[in-house]
Amino acid sequence: MRKLSHEEIVSRQVNQSRTIRVPIVVVLDNIRSLHNVGAIFRTADGIGIEKIFLCGITGYPPQSDIAKTALGAEESVVWEYRQDVIEVVKELKLKGFQIVVLEQAEGAVSYEDFEPQGPVALVVGNEVDGVNEGAISLCDQTIEIVMRGIKNSLNVAVAFGVVGFCFRQKLDTLRLNVISPREL
Repeated sequence: MRKLSHEEIVSRQVNQSRTIRVPIVVVLDNIRSLHNVGAIFRTADGIGIEKIFLCGITGYPPQSDIAKTALGAEESVVWEYRQDVIEVVKELKLKGFQIVVLEQAEGAVSYEDFEPQGPVALVVGNEVDGVNEGAISLCDQTIEIVMRGIKNSLNVAVAFGVVGFCFRQKLDTLRLNVISPREL
């Protein structure tokens, strides 16, 4: 066994279809850290999500602190800035997206137990205050990552990665991949 070279990794990616998207959009609600935004872009690219909505105070490209952690993913992932997260959630709900909020809330289920039906809009929130209450009231389900240590939550970018890859795996099992991007 040996580690792949950078050239081999790039060649493998070029040979794999990069047009297949997972029917997931991500809604970022008031994310403070540009580094978190960049990390979410990079992870979203790896997952193959359709689009990122950047809402409220969430920073958006081009900004060097986003680019520092996104490593170019801010140019490959479709994104849109919108001021009002509630407006975005309402529009996605009307388009048939299952609205799922990652938040510690009454009635939340473990992300591991949740079965997304696709397409899914995953809403993640501010590093301190979480997701806007109005957005939570519009969701179809709240999910959480059950913590076993002394800390009660993960970094927002890490939490998105955990849930995003889990959702991709579950939606891949349902074979809900989209061949080309939808108009969102």
